[in-house]
Amino acid sequence: MEKRKVIYYENELEDEFAKAKITARRIDESYDYDGGVGRRIARFIIYGIIAKPVAFLYLKLVYGHRIVNRKIIKEYLKKKEDKGFFLYGNHTNAGADALIPSMICMPKNVSVIVHPDNVSMPVFGHVTPCLGAIPLPDDKKAMINFMKSLERRVCKVKDCITIYPEAHIWPFYTHIRPFTDKSFGYPVKYKTPVFCFTNTYQKRFLFGGIRMVTYVDGPFYPEENISVVESRKRLRDSVYDIMVKRSGNNTFEKVRYIKKG
Repeated sequence: MEKRKVIYYENELEDEFAKAKITARRIDESYDYDGGVGRRIARFIIYGIIAKPVAFLYLKLVYGHRIVNRKIIKEYLKKKEDKGFFLYGNHTNAGADALIPSMICMPKNVSVIVHPDNVSMPVFGHVTPCLGAIPLPDDKKAMINFMKSLERRVCKVKDCITIYPEAHIWPFYTHIRPFTDKSFGYPVKYKTPVFCFTNTYQKRFLFGGIRMVTYVDGPFYPEENISVVESRKRLRDSVYDIMVKRSGNNTFEKVRYIKKG
């Protein structure tokens, strides 16, 4: 019988099990969220020409990755709506989580709301903004710049904005952790649809290792004739419920999580 790695946790909302330990920079009003023409050219080259093909090969070779129900994103893109959309997913793989949204939304460009850790690495921290990383702000003035950038990407550039509402990485976790409705205020504010994806894991018998299968669902639309608080709660509940249902497709537990006590 194959041994499973066991991780003990205390708090599903706060515990973090990512291996990398990074001292995050402070994201204040001096942080340049859009980076001007130089970053846009770099994004076209690094993200559009290099990163997407590499991501596709990595996911196929390492995880035998497959996407189920991607057609709903294609159908939305065919409508040529005047805005982008938000995409929510479970946070279970440090490497793959950065790549899968681009595969789901191809050929649409993807930006990802991230912890400041992701732009704080000595070298790679200068590359991640070109790949679409949008770090969360640390003060009110930075929040103004953050919201302006988000509005430009959603309403003008029509990007897909990806959010991991669980916030913390739990590698290979096969359930959906509870998450708040706070991040669902963005699609309510910009009146944009929401899609979600659920990464699941199966045993890969032919080549060994583990297979990832990603299920895509949506669109879910904000309700307009109710309060903002209630609208974002209903969006959150719709996404959470379908993700919990999809997580039932996990058939292999590489890491076992046990609550202390």
